[in-house]
Amino acid sequence: MDIETTLIEFQNYFGSNSWVAQVFIVVFLTLLISFLQKRILGKLLAKLQETRIYWDDALVDAARRPLTILIWIIGLSFAAEIVSNESGAVIFGAIDPIRDVGVIFTFAWFLVRFIKRTEENIVLKKEARGEEIDRTTADTIAKLLRISVIITALLVMVQTLGFSISGVLAFGGIGGIAIGFAAKDLLANFFGGLMIYMDRPFNVGDWIRSPDRDIEGTVENIGWRLTRIRTFDKRPLYVPNSVFATIAVENPSRMTNRRIKETIGIRYDDVGKMEAIIDDVKKMLQEHEDIDANQTLIVNFNEFASSSLDFFIYTFTKTTNWIRFHEVKQDVLLKVIGIVESHGAECAFPTSTVHIPDGISMDQS
Repeated sequence: MDIETTLIEFQNYFGSNSWVAQVFIVVFLTLLISFLQKRILGKLLAKLQETRIYWDDALVDAARRPLTILIWIIGLSFAAEIVSNESGAVIFGAIDPIRDVGVIFTFAWFLVRFIKRTEENIVLKKEARGEEIDRTTADTIAKLLRISVIITALLVMVQTLGFSISGVLAFGGIGGIAIGFAAKDLLANFFGGLMIYMDRPFNVGDWIRSPDRDIEGTVENIGWRLTRIRTFDKRPLYVPNSVFATIAVENPSRMTNRRIKETIGIRYDDVGKMEAIIDDVKKMLQEHEDIDANQTLIVNFNEFASSSLDFFIYTFTKTTNWIRFHEVKQDVLLKVIGIVESHGAECAFPTSTVHIPDGISMDQS
């Protein structure tokens, strides 16, 4: 009897308040659709990640969270319209613009995520296959696309809310002057970053240094305001982009060869062996497999030093790798010492000779 009474009361309540049932159904369907799309997209993403295509899994992954928000925005706006029709409250008049702005926001959010995921896929998949990828170009294009999407979305939102875009742009032009004076350093860094992207003095991963400033290390990230450089003692160095417009930047990563420039001295007693030593050292360098014979190669007697006869070596290695360069340089110097010794000569070291005039005797006591 109690159960029958409860069912009758339940039927009577929903019969007179059908909008409550409609709201319940809308919220329930929204929850169900959101749950199903998460399961479906999750399984689809796992399969698409195994493909070689750059954008398919990026598209699905980028859509997951924005799609969930979009489903709830649409579902809750329908539920709010049902309540609005029943109650007639003025506050529900904001449902339409809020829903439109929410839809635009989720679509822009999806595009931004899609651009970012696609950029990551291109870089990671190409590196995994051993293909060359210009990280700086990929980063530049992705950032420009994201900024374009964000600016377009903001203008569309403003138009949706009933404001004139032309008026907003005119106001922005006037306000931009004031903002420009207030944020001149920020704008200088922005255009400094733009200059780096256009002129390409260095890329992500390059080793750079500046003779004007105490800046040296590997470029890790080029942002719109800062460039992050990892110094050789592994500390991060954050340099405002505007700095690069006023300093000279050297990019050793783009060198074609590394230089060996050394001076070797032999004893004055070995002056007669100098020419033969120079000829053999030059021949050794010309035949060395790690020396670039197409570049400048000089071996010449150079100076009458205070304690030695000096000749110098000026040549270039084929490698630009820092570690490999020192291995080649070590091998060259050891072979030079071997050539000097093979001619019965010796490398000189600082010495002093004391001449004692005749008639002066040394006290032996």
